[in-house]
Amino acid sequence: MESSTTPATSTTSNYYDVVPYESHPFPQSTIEHLEALAFLFGLATPPLKRARVLELGCAAGGNLIPIAARHPEARMVGVDLSSVQIRQGQAAIDQARLQNIELRALDLTELDASFGQFDYIICHGVYSWVPAPVQDAILRICSQNLAPEGVAFVSYNVYPGWKAREIVRDAMILRGAPRDEPDEKLSYARGMLEFLEQSARPDSVLKKTLEENMPIVRNSGASYLLHEFLEPHNAPCYFKEFAARAGAHGLSYLADAEPSTMFVQNYGEKVRDPLLRECGGSQIMMEQYLDFLVNRTFRQTLLVKQERATDIRYRLDATRIRALEYAGVFSAEDGEVLTLDAREQVCRAIRNLKVTLRLPVHKAVAQVLDERYPASTPTDALIAAVSARTGEPRAAVDPLVIAMLEELLILGAVRIRRTPSQASVTVPAFPRAPAATRKAPGLALSAGPTAVACNQWHELVGLSLLERCLLPLLDGKHSHEALAQHLANEACAGRLRFIKDEKPLTDEAALRAFTQRQVALALRDLRRKALIEA
Repeated sequence: MESSTTPATSTTSNYYDVVPYESHPFPQSTIEHLEALAFLFGLATPPLKRARVLELGCAAGGNLIPIAARHPEARMVGVDLSSVQIRQGQAAIDQARLQNIELRALDLTELDASFGQFDYIICHGVYSWVPAPVQDAILRICSQNLAPEGVAFVSYNVYPGWKAREIVRDAMILRGAPRDEPDEKLSYARGMLEFLEQSARPDSVLKKTLEENMPIVRNSGASYLLHEFLEPHNAPCYFKEFAARAGAHGLSYLADAEPSTMFVQNYGEKVRDPLLRECGGSQIMMEQYLDFLVNRTFRQTLLVKQERATDIRYRLDATRIRALEYAGVFSAEDGEVLTLDAREQVCRAIRNLKVTLRLPVHKAVAQVLDERYPASTPTDALIAAVSARTGEPRAAVDPLVIAMLEELLILGAVRIRRTPSQASVTVPAFPRAPAATRKAPGLALSAGPTAVACNQWHELVGLSLLERCLLPLLDGKHSHEALAQHLANEACAGRLRFIKDEKPLTDEAALRAFTQRQVALALRDLRRKALIEA
């Protein structure tokens, strides 16, 4: 279905047709994550198995298609103004032979209640980058088309952090915007910043602003820079303003998609105590103060129907902590091994966070989660495993584990799920990768030496050439021996080459032994990358 467009939306559509937005998974927006966060803060949500999911500004479906592949009985609808990107996404859907997803080229301002109700509405990377009437339409859709127990996810740029970035954007637009071709726009815009960086006074606000933002400009891809700094619309707002706009549409703030940012105790006692007194229990005011403190530039906000606001609980509850599943990685610093003693050890967790472990029970929790990762572990199973590993009675271990999980949640050092993850704890005798990864490499993988795939945690992971060679055969029907034989056959046929001691392996026995080792290593790595199903 093609739609008529207003002049403002037509300009946006043309820009995205010429400069397609990179379409890939965003882990914080996936429905498994939204379900877990809603539960953590006191709300029930519709079951994922048959969920109805709408993505506004879906681009080519890179975020929505993997969700559809993981939940074949759920229904997915993606909407985007760019017909070019919709056609690209539909081609990927056809290749993957998915029957539960459709992408439609539509103007968001024309969607109304007749479009239907959805349990989860996702709008990532759209709100700040569209005209005010479209922003209003996004919040209207999140209200009128959201099921009574549904959750909406909206991301957007925020002040105060974007106050400084607007200086960079304005400078880039001044020199880059008049150019015709996207590559030329970006080249001229970057040249403007290089000139300013060389010429700005050392003690000036401009110099400090450039020092903070030039790494972003130098290290980001062209698509991101063109859309973030050079496209026609980019309208940040304060978080408090966004919450008020959502409230005007009958929506209430639930949580941030990165909940560790919400907890004032993560910012130290000097911040915690004054803010607790100042904000009078208002979570929105608390987080607005924190945005100033950290100079925040971007938010990922979860919204629910206003009538559910009284059920939200920001004080973490042990019953709900116990009902979640957990996953995490923990590696002791300096190459040490975690030992079940009272010696203090520092670990690196997800997002490269530092976690200090002191008690044997805490170390056992870290060991169990790390060994089972990327699979999620139910709390009861985790407590039982820690009890067995430490030799302590379950009754003694239980409160220590729950307290540690609460601390890890507040720090953001652990992943949570309400619905178990589909990742495998071990490498099965007949390993199976997700069907979309196996059957539709055009969807799941990118060409070239730096191929990537979407894993069970809805994140992109890199793939080696050997892993790419094995993936199509990971259908649950090929043994490790059969996979090794396949690699040996490919080498004998000249389609693969295995080098040992700077010489190609040609001896049949040596080749067979070598491929067996390579298969074991590749399957181990694929499991760790959450690409082997349970």
